[in-house]
Amino acid sequence: MQKTDPRYESYLQILKEELLPAMGCTEPIAIAYGAAKAREVLGELPEKVLVEASGNIIKNVKSVVVPHTDGLRGIEAAAAAGIVAGRADKLLEVIADVSDEQKRQIAAYLKSHEIKVLPAEGDVVFDIILTMCAGSDTVKLRIADYHTNIILIEKNGEKLLDKGEPGTEAADGGMDHSCLTVADIIDFAESMDVDDVRELIERQIEYNYAIAQEGMANSYGANVGKSMRDFAGRDVYMRAGYMAAAGSDARMNGCEMPVVIVSGSGNQGITASVPVVEYARELGAEHDKLLRAVTLSDLLAIHMKTGIGRLSAYCGAVCAGCAAGAAIAWLNGGSVDVVSGTLVNSLGTVSGMVCDGAKASCAAKIATSVWAGLLGWDMSRGRQRLEGGDGIVGDDVEETIRNVGRLGRVGMRETDRTILRIMTDQPDPA
Repeated sequence: MQKTDPRYESYLQILKEELLPAMGCTEPIAIAYGAAKAREVLGELPEKVLVEASGNIIKNVKSVVVPHTDGLRGIEAAAAAGIVAGRADKLLEVIADVSDEQKRQIAAYLKSHEIKVLPAEGDVVFDIILTMCAGSDTVKLRIADYHTNIILIEKNGEKLLDKGEPGTEAADGGMDHSCLTVADIIDFAESMDVDDVRELIERQIEYNYAIAQEGMANSYGANVGKSMRDFAGRDVYMRAGYMAAAGSDARMNGCEMPVVIVSGSGNQGITASVPVVEYARELGAEHDKLLRAVTLSDLLAIHMKTGIGRLSAYCGAVCAGCAAGAAIAWLNGGSVDVVSGTLVNSLGTVSGMVCDGAKASCAAKIATSVWAGLLGWDMSRGRQRLEGGDGIVGDDVEETIRNVGRLGRVGMRETDRTILRIMTDQPDPA
């Protein structure tokens, strides 16, 4: 792909928009970011706070530790952290720098102030509405569609920012992903000027591999990565899965280290990169080839996740794990056909794994997805491929990706609602 090709610049822009640093699970951090910005507009600590959140936000915040809060969990903790200690200018690193005194202030604020949480009305999948009051002043702020996308700021009835309704082009403002195809992504990764992505990808590798090492070195959550290392073996096939799992172990359970996200998710950012790093080092691959392989993995993960949406009952680690398997196939000399076959085989195997929120078991789902990607590669390089028309598998890789998008976006809506009812102890409708 030539630099003069419009797709070249589009792919670079997609990477710049997607590969963002974040401290902590991105859904509670989105709440903290919104709370910090709303408090900034209010000009003082709010006396009362209302957080209205869509079901998927509630699901993904319920069980995960909010960093720099001494182990606090939940929407109230995320909002309090943003209000007391957040720096909105740092976006998804909004609570990356919190002093011990501020940690005490966060706990004290939670005890002395009302933070009410309600389900958001409507059917917007990603929706956070914060309303804060202090004296006679009121601020309302809304984040929709993705984690840093503030579409409304209103103070005392005056609209300071209004991008319109969620899902509209004006409210989104991000790069159109419809230009992505598997063949073109491979072409881009092979022909790009590596210096165009060097800073982005090297930061991703540095941050995400560091948190994986932290997960292996210390005790976090269910210690999925360490358990696999101790009992399942240490060859590169196993390391690819358990190192990625270890990064999630740490991230889901309060580790105060940043990660670089993909498709709005730190777990997906870890999954798309760490297994590829393991294989590249095992192969002794040149550094620039590693950068190309991680770029390939990132863009494939983004492509597969686009049709599903930011949040769904479909586990996003599946897309990233399958992408990592495909990038590893490419690292080992796989052709476009082998890489495409890897994706078809792996998507046909693990699509349907549910997302039941952010918590310790994400690490095990990550390892499972990575190994499904590697199984897909084993099949593909052995000239074995799941057939189109068998289940959700399409006649080619692009049709299969579209089918997966339909499954995650449309087919799993009721699954999503049922998961949320289970997690919140609500009965099923009669």
